[in-house]
Amino acid sequence: MTDIKQLQDFATQVRRDILRMIHAVNSGHPGGSLGAADFVTALYQNIMEYDAENFSMEADGEDVFYLSNGHIAPLWYSVLSRSGFFPVEELSTLRKISSRLQGHPTTAEGLEGIRIASGSLGQGLSVALGHAQAKKLNNDNHIVYTLHGDGELDEGQVWEAAMYAAAKNVDNIIATVDYNKQQIDGPIELVMNLGDLAAKWKAFGWIVMEMKGNDMADVVKVMAEAKAAANQGKPIVVLMHTEMGAGVDFMEGTHKWHGAAPNDEQLANALSQLPETLGDY
Repeated sequence: MTDIKQLQDFATQVRRDILRMIHAVNSGHPGGSLGAADFVTALYQNIMEYDAENFSMEADGEDVFYLSNGHIAPLWYSVLSRSGFFPVEELSTLRKISSRLQGHPTTAEGLEGIRIASGSLGQGLSVALGHAQAKKLNNDNHIVYTLHGDGELDEGQVWEAAMYAAAKNVDNIIATVDYNKQQIDGPIELVMNLGDLAAKWKAFGWIVMEMKGNDMADVVKVMAEAKAAANQGKPIVVLMHTEMGAGVDFMEGTHKWHGAAPNDEQLANALSQLPETLGDY
C-alpha cells in the first residue's frame, strides 16, 4: 500500500480496534498503542517484505519485526490481523482465558507473526541482533526492524546491545524508538532524563535519523531513507517523535493513559473522533 490516505485510513481503523479491545476487558495499554499506530501500519503496509500466509520463525527471504515494548500488543495484534496473519475476528479475544492474544505477546500459543515473548523491557534489541546476524550468515539481505519505548532505554541491556551492534557491524537492523517523552510513572525528563538521545546513539556508532511519527507521509519517507541506508556498514536507529495517545484528544500527551482502559463514555467519545474505515471486527 503506497497511498498515504489509504495508510491513514488503515491506522484510523487500527486505533478503533485498540480502544475497543482494551475497553472490552477493562485492561491494557492504549497510550503507546495509539501513538505508534501510524508507524506499525506503515511498517506492515508499506515498508516490510513478508509472507503472512506462510509465517515461519526463520523468515528466510523476508523482513522481520520485533516489538520490544510488548505492552503495546493491542496495536501489533490489530495490524497483524489486518495484514493477513490471523483472522480479524480473533481481536475480540484479547486478554481472555485461553486466548492467543495475551496482554503481552507470547509464542506459547503459536500466534502467527510473533517470534518472541516480549514485555520484559530491554530485551528486544538483543534478540533482533541475533536474527540479523543469522540473516547475514545465510546471505539474506533482508532487514530486521524493532520498536522500543523511550522509557525502555532506562534498561542497561539496550545499551549493551547498541554497543555490540556497532562493534560487529550489524548493518541490517533498523531500530525505532517511540520518543513520546512519557513513561508509566510520568514524563521522561522527571523519571530518568535521557539527555541528548541522538548524540548518545551516534556515540554508540549508529546512524541516527529522526521522524514525525504521527505524520504518515513523514513516516513513509524517513523509513524509506532508513531502508536505503541499510547494509552499508552501520546499524540504524530512528528517533520517532510521537504523542502518546495520538488520535484521541483527551488521551494525547499524558502518561495517565499508559495503562488505563476507557470507560463506556470515554470509549464513545474516542470512537467519535475515529471514523470506521475498514470495518470493525
